[in-house]
Amino acid sequence: MGRSRVTVTDVAHLAQVSRQTVSNALNRPEIVKPDTLARVRAAVAELGYRPMPAARLLRSGQSRTIAFALSTNPNGIADRFLHALTSAAQDRDHRVLLFAAGSDNEDIRQYEQLLTGSVVDAFVLADTHRDDRRTAWLASQGARFAAFGRPWGDGTETHAWVDVDGAAGTRAAVEHLAALGHTRIGFVGWPAGSGAGDDRGAGWAEAVAAIGSAPDGLSRQVLDSPGAGFTAAQELLAAGATALVCASDNLALGAWSHARTVGAAVVGFDDTPVAAAVGLSSIAQPLREAADAVVAAVLDGDADSPHRVLLRPALVERASSTPAGTDL
Repeated sequence: MGRSRVTVTDVAHLAQVSRQTVSNALNRPEIVKPDTLARVRAAVAELGYRPMPAARLLRSGQSRTIAFALSTNPNGIADRFLHALTSAAQDRDHRVLLFAAGSDNEDIRQYEQLLTGSVVDAFVLADTHRDDRRTAWLASQGARFAAFGRPWGDGTETHAWVDVDGAAGTRAAVEHLAALGHTRIGFVGWPAGSGAGDDRGAGWAEAVAAIGSAPDGLSRQVLDSPGAGFTAAQELLAAGATALVCASDNLALGAWSHARTVGAAVVGFDDTPVAAAVGLSSIAQPLREAADAVVAAVLDGDADSPHRVLLRPALVERASSTPAGTDL
């Protein structure tokens, strides 16, 4: 038989104190005499005692749990952010509770149930968008939360958020391609209104204007799929572009499948494992840094001075944007 779980009674017996004194030493050490506190801590270390989460919840009223909604469109970036968020929470002695939802209203119904049942202490949101109802609802309930993604509204939102500077990423992609001699650099983006997509498109437009190239006619707004990227690449390269910046690796994979046949360069966005596997240059988001910042925002944040962090992504150069990779 395995060893039975060490209890508070075992610690109290070894330290020669009461169970209440052990509880005080663990939860309110400032009220315990130094020599007594030292004996309790020595007994905890010797026995390998770990407080039961359920008991801790009853004492503190805190579950040490953060709720996070699974993305309705799973992809490499969502999966990696979830892994980073889970690790960041564990480093702070918290756990992540996952739930599935498909709209703002469905998310809010889940939030209400979780708050009513005292199941979680806080929430992390992702996939922020214009007219996002979730943040206003959580704020109205006095819930602790932070978002991975900016509030794409009118600027009056006051909640905590962490985001990656998409415009800086696409500017870096254009500058990289311009340094290789490209002067006609197109953009394959998402339909207007997505927030993150508009941000990435704005960075491209600013950068091509800065290198003296007019952006007119060199962009396409399409749904996020390799097929749409392929078609957009055909049109843009036929219009005179020699290189393409894409709002996602999904689009870039389709674009490169055509661009490589005519020696054009492509840079994607998100640096997914598939991009790395096929040699696609891409903009990498600092996901672990973002997850650490989100967890810090939700656990340490001050409602009067909420965390707002904008992180800079980094270009990862591979074959799709180098002369050797595009000269076929």
